[in-house]
Amino acid sequence: MECLDSDLLRTFVAVAEAGSVTDGAARICRSQSATSLQIKRLEAILGQPVFERHGRGVILSDTGRRLLPVAQDVTARLDAVLRDICQDAVTGKLRVGIPDDHGQAKLAKIIATFARHHPKVELDVTCALSTHFPDALEKGSLDLAIYEVEHPNKNEEMLFEDPTCWVSSTHWNVPAGESLPVALFDRACWWRDAAIASLEARGKPYRVVYSSQSVSGVIAAVEAGIAVGLLGRSSLRSGLSVIGEGLHFSSTPASKLVMATHGSQEDGPLIAMKSAIRAAFLARE
Repeated sequence: MECLDSDLLRTFVAVAEAGSVTDGAARICRSQSATSLQIKRLEAILGQPVFERHGRGVILSDTGRRLLPVAQDVTARLDAVLRDICQDAVTGKLRVGIPDDHGQAKLAKIIATFARHHPKVELDVTCALSTHFPDALEKGSLDLAIYEVEHPNKNEEMLFEDPTCWVSSTHWNVPAGESLPVALFDRACWWRDAAIASLEARGKPYRVVYSSQSVSGVIAAVEAGIAVGLLGRSSLRSGLSVIGEGLHFSSTPASKLVMATHGSQEDGPLIAMKSAIRAAFLARE
């Protein structure tokens, strides 16, 4: 009988937790093809599939669900032993800011994975409106933050670019002869400025009928059919339609998700966290 190799189990855990082979490969710093081959090798040993295709990702099969807790325990124990033996384990404290909208679930997974791999790092995570993060970095109340800008500066590393577009509910009808109902952010930010500039350039009447502090709030208003809104293309889902061309909107700027740090000195925890975040977002390409 063949043995279950810990390297195969580690690959399996990475893919299972990421929900896709591509994202799982980034977590373990392997190519997608190498990761796929390892999963096939594991399935050959077990004689059963551990994943089922689901949209653009994968979900666990019955065998995969049985194997996952065991694989997580084995790899966690091996990691713990290695950290105890090695003298250069990452230690310290890290204060991180992540936005409460853009990629929140993805970023939360990155933080959780980092905490599991570096348990000696004390993490202080703030999940909030990201417009305040640049000031927090400048004042030194955050060590690292992720937020959205229109134009990154030299100290901001771009992680993801998301084109913006005007969006409505799929079943929404253009109000004939009326001003256009619009949902906007209710805080001073480049998203609100970009939306208003686009509306003014269109040269037709509009009225703000809904304001929200978050992307999810704007999406809710658009899905309800009470307004149109300026959103990133990554926010599009079933029930939403792009309407820019139909209502003669001009092009709007893309949103750039960036990562920035406080100061120029980088210690072990900060370097490790930046590497983990880069790897996760590179997997999207």
